Amino acid sequence: MAIAAAVILPLGVLFLLSGLVINFVQAIVFALVRPISKNLYRTINKEVVEILWLQPVWLFDWWANIKIQLYIDPETYKLMGKEHALFISNHRSDIDWLVGWVLAQRAGCLGYALAVIKKAISYIPVLGWSMWFSSYIILERRWAKDESTLKAGFQELKNFPRPFWLALFPEGTRFTQAKLRAAQEYAASAGLPVPKNVLIPRTKGFVLAVNQLRSFVPAIYNMTVAIPKTEPAPTMLRMLRGHSSVVHVHIERHLMKDLPEKGSDISQWCKDIFVAKDALLEQHLATGGFANKECHKNSRNMKSLLVVCTSSCLIFYGAMKLFELCPFSWTEAAFCVVFMVLVIILMQILILASQSERSNPPKESSKPPGDGLRENLLPK
Repeated sequence: MAIAAAVILPLGVLFLLSGLVINFVQAIVFALVRPISKNLYRTINKEVVEILWLQPVWLFDWWANIKIQLYIDPETYKLMGKEHALFISNHRSDIDWLVGWVLAQRAGCLGYALAVIKKAISYIPVLGWSMWFSSYIILERRWAKDESTLKAGFQELKNFPRPFWLALFPEGTRFTQAKLRAAQEYAASAGLPVPKNVLIPRTKGFVLAVNQLRSFVPAIYNMTVAIPKTEPAPTMLRMLRGHSSVVHVHIERHLMKDLPEKGSDISQWCKDIFVAKDALLEQHLATGGFANKECHKNSRNMKSLLVVCTSSCLIFYGAMKLFELCPFSWTEAAFCVVFMVLVIILMQILILASQSERSNPPKESSKPPGDGLRENLLPK
């Protein structure tokens, strides 16, 4: 635990101080540039926010040395980062979002990697604020309001200046064994395919996304994330401790124009994709890999390392100058101690918030099997 605290403290100070500066710059650009030109604002914001987002990428790539093995056909591999794309993925691990960021960074579009997220995430200092300024689509999980939010968010993407990725997790929540058991019970009672490795997707948001995006987004990237049985599941805390792991990512590209037109057919397409995804994950469990695609060992690059080293040096230099200009006092020393404690507490909160086991399990109900699950787990 002492080792974890010793790592969390300096990384937390770096992330929070640099992040607050970046949030401030984002706010200034948002207020002054966005009213004049949205595309210019997006271009500036991309360069600014990547400085922040490259820090967790560095944690993944360089500190923990987590390796991504990417299973993808050569044509799709060449197109990654060169076209608008809607990403749909299973939501298995605590850091699926970071796996997406790492892939986006290697494809050259990290600053244009967007997602549909729940409102609580946007309140997280630094990270959540940066997502809000970057046009992430923020939902309250109330369809009456979320439908208009999604439509407005999708329309905002129409004239994006460069290729973007929009991530959507159709399961609507992170995978846990409790949620899997609930989904299995419902599927068995409703005569649906019983999942073993995924949850039953909610399709309302996906159907709306396809209908709103298909005129200017050419492709859907169906991403499946799996952890080999021989490897520990990567978590935020394990990354901070420097523990390595391996992540397997399988990607299939589907042309948006090939999807059905009717909403009910689009919904069924998504459900079928998750049935196939479940079978693919079952195959992965048996073989330890994805045999139907070429494996690319996606190598890390130097950009995140350079950003973290440069940011660290600037903050250290600024701190030294501040101590030179300000005479030492016990009041200032106490302030520093309190600040450090607050950094550790906040980082601990972020770690706990990222753990899938902490996400709310389906509520127990006295209703017949399946009825109590409609609101939480079922396709809508």
